[in-house]
Amino acid sequence: MPEASIGHDLASSDRHIAITGASGWIGLATLDLLERTLGPDFSSRVSCYGSTARLLDLGGGRTVQQRALTDLETLKAKRISVLHFAFQTKDRAELMSEADYRSANRAIADTVLIALDKIDAERLFIASSGAATKIDDPTASPAMRLYGQLKYDDENRFSDWADLRARRAVIGRIFNITGPYINKHQAYAMASFILDALARRPITVKAPREVIRGYVAIRELMALIWALLNEAADGVARFDSGGEAQELGEVAMVVDQALGGNGVMRAAITESVADHYVGNGVHYAELLSKHSIAPIPLVQQINETAAYLRRQN
Repeated sequence: MPEASIGHDLASSDRHIAITGASGWIGLATLDLLERTLGPDFSSRVSCYGSTARLLDLGGGRTVQQRALTDLETLKAKRISVLHFAFQTKDRAELMSEADYRSANRAIADTVLIALDKIDAERLFIASSGAATKIDDPTASPAMRLYGQLKYDDENRFSDWADLRARRAVIGRIFNITGPYINKHQAYAMASFILDALARRPITVKAPREVIRGYVAIRELMALIWALLNEAADGVARFDSGGEAQELGEVAMVVDQALGGNGVMRAAITESVADHYVGNGVHYAELLSKHSIAPIPLVQQINETAAYLRRQN
């Protein structure tokens, strides 16, 4: 199978790609992949939007101008594919009132839905979240349940848009990812583990219960998204990100061995209910195979993420 890339046929097509939420982790990683794929055509083939107009830094002297999300409806291009990442995430749900959080995300969705019609978008990717599976989970935090409910609501609103207009939409529930532009280093276990290993600190896993995660690389995920967007002219496709399900203690040991760290300390597991946050890996693997996308092994994911973090520290 070929190396995962953001659509081997993208450079030869004439599609315009509009990205919302471009300044976030997935948005920046996608811009980086597109810039490397499209080369000199990047500036004319890609536009990006976010909460405010500003310059985005891709590193190595590469910058991209982000426009305000409200400007999306003024985009003048043909054969537009929209990659929609804009959303107030779970950490914002922990800081805002529920009413304000609902209102802010509703406004984002309304703005994008109106723009989709005005720019005659043909294809749409919606970045949902594994949190959509936690709506009725009594062990999940209130912020997680609220975040998941609003992601679930967006799944339905945007799939309805695609169905009513006979357009193509792909909805991906993203659970755990790795790769360049990773942010919120203390909030994501993978980033924290890698930074500890690079600093020669023991990796500590403190959770008193099993924590099960499955990781996929952003570039692998984006390769699949692009393949699914171009699989059909209309209809809604849904998938979960996959990856091998592993306990975080096992993941920490893989990080430690890959980066020559200083060992792992796993706290005793004293609670019986596991924290399981992994998508449908079987379906995800089937989709990768169908589209001839080679899965990226966890060790390679760790090394690629570590290479980025080294450059930032």
